[in-house]
Amino acid sequence: MNISIHYAFLPHTDADAALAFYRDALGFEVRNDVGYDGMRWLTVGPAGQPETSIVLHPPATDPGITDAERQTILELIAKGSYGALTLASDDLDALFDRLVQRGADVVQEPMDQPYGVRDCAFRDPSGNLLRINQTA
Repeated sequence: MNISIHYAFLPHTDADAALAFYRDALGFEVRNDVGYDGMRWLTVGPAGQPETSIVLHPPATDPGITDAERQTILELIAKGSYGALTLASDDLDALFDRLVQRGADVVQEPMDQPYGVRDCAFRDPSGNLLRINQTA
């Protein structure tokens, strides 16, 4: 039996800014762009990896969420405390430089961690934390 990660979900607070970051800065493919009732869901993923996607969704749209809960969720997203994802690259330094050149919000420059990983970190336009690990 094989199990794989097919979709991961991250909230976005601005679909156009999310699209510019994930498509233009990270170089992901846009797999789906769906609008409904004034909201937008974007599905993106790395080129050549159609089996793995990130769905960028409008936050706090569930009908059972109260206005106070919705506000709390939006505040957590803005602080970078709501959603997170770890990516990997075989050239961490080049990817870091590309993201910096495109104005990405740097949280941590590339560094060797004491637990054996070399990584860096950014926030996407909504505030989601993205860590990027060096591979091979």
